[in-house]
Amino acid sequence: MESDKAQDGRLTHHPDGRDPDAIERPVFAAVIRPHCSLGRTGFQIVMAACCLVSLVTSLVFLRQGFWPIAGFFGLDMVALWFALSVSMRRGRSFEEVVVSQIEILLARVSHRGERSEWRFNPLWSRIQKVEDDEYGLQSLAIVSRGRRVLVARDASPPERETIAEGLSRALAEVKKGF
Repeated sequence: MESDKAQDGRLTHHPDGRDPDAIERPVFAAVIRPHCSLGRTGFQIVMAACCLVSLVTSLVFLRQGFWPIAGFFGLDMVALWFALSVSMRRGRSFEEVVVSQIEILLARVSHRGERSEWRFNPLWSRIQKVEDDEYGLQSLAIVSRGRRVLVARDASPPERETIAEGLSRALAEVKKGF
């Protein structure tokens, strides 16, 4: 007969045949990041190309005597730099969703590093979807005991649909186990 005790005397198997660590092991885990189409190198290339076009065009207008236009081109470049910088900074935010046998953890980390967390009991939680025939899955939320928290806010509708399918399967698996 096989022994259920390791050499140090600890139980290696649960008496009912279950894995004692399975209760905390994630059934589903996802990190959701907003789509960022422009990386650091892309940002530099776009800014260099726009500045070059702006400079050449400004010089043409300066030679014709329309000097205020050069200032407006400069303002456009500052506005473009600011908008792209803000977009890249916001791209550092993310959401983390972890479903285990005992809880659903939704953590949202802002681009500043501020973390917000919501915890739900998976047995009392459900997934709420708002779908549009033309545009796909518009919003996804976890609803439990009167609380509703949006998930994958910055994801595209197809990405949101993939996350919804994974969450639904995980919740069904957790509820089936009880």
